[in-house]
Amino acid sequence: MTSLATPNASASPDGAAPEPLLRAEGVYLGFGGIQALAGVSLDVMPGEITAVIGPNGAGKTSLFNTLSGFYRPQRGRVLLEGRDLTGVSADRRAALGLARTFQNVALFRGMSVLDNIKLGGHTRLNANPLTALWYRGPAQREEMALRREIERDVIDFLEIDHIRHLPVAGLAYGLQKRVELARALAMRPKVLMLDEPVAGMNREETEDMARFILDIQEERGITVLLIEHDMGLVMDISHHVVVLNFGQVIGQGTPAQVRANPEVVRAYLGDEATRRVTQ
Repeated sequence: MTSLATPNASASPDGAAPEPLLRAEGVYLGFGGIQALAGVSLDVMPGEITAVIGPNGAGKTSLFNTLSGFYRPQRGRVLLEGRDLTGVSADRRAALGLARTFQNVALFRGMSVLDNIKLGGHTRLNANPLTALWYRGPAQREEMALRREIERDVIDFLEIDHIRHLPVAGLAYGLQKRVELARALAMRPKVLMLDEPVAGMNREETEDMARFILDIQEERGITVLLIEHDMGLVMDISHHVVVLNFGQVIGQGTPAQVRANPEVVRAYLGDEATRRVTQ
């Protein structure tokens, strides 16, 4: 059985600089008279954690929805491993390795934790509709193998074995966010896209989630792209930060570079804070 872990692609065998794993090129997205994204370009490098930050309404979730296939841009391209995905459906992108969580928890509340997580793995099952309906032979064996794999590589990893048979509706919010992360991991992603993974969490839950994200990147080599408002978390765990404002990239670089960027400070804190940074 192949592990859910993904090899770390950040190192090139010949020593050459790696190519971006996920790329947006000049993406424009509008709704009527509202320009949600205006020429946004970004590179997500393999094996790294890239954060997208910006004020409310900056276009962060619109960017995620465009990358994952929920929206199709009016102009520009989305590429995964050099392949143009701009016209590819969201479900096909998921099968190709783009997994995501949502700003608001999107779980099936009447189902158990285990069944919710298994849904993520179904993008990798080979059973056709007839064998799945009959649920005998290959379909049943494949389903059981998926369950064993999830229990070993996801549930234990995220420390949720004690709740795996409980219905999602009865769980605390922080545990629901962890279950949603588990479902995304079950897809065995090349890029794990996390939309505000610690929103609404207390400090202890935030620290746990930060630890899991770091372990996903460091131990499993999975590339992470996240949106987050918790600047402490972003600056602590990110390799690269991209800043959006009014649908445009206004700054990017390492956390230290972004923290010192006057335009970024102005977008968040106003002109007085910008003057203090530049003095």
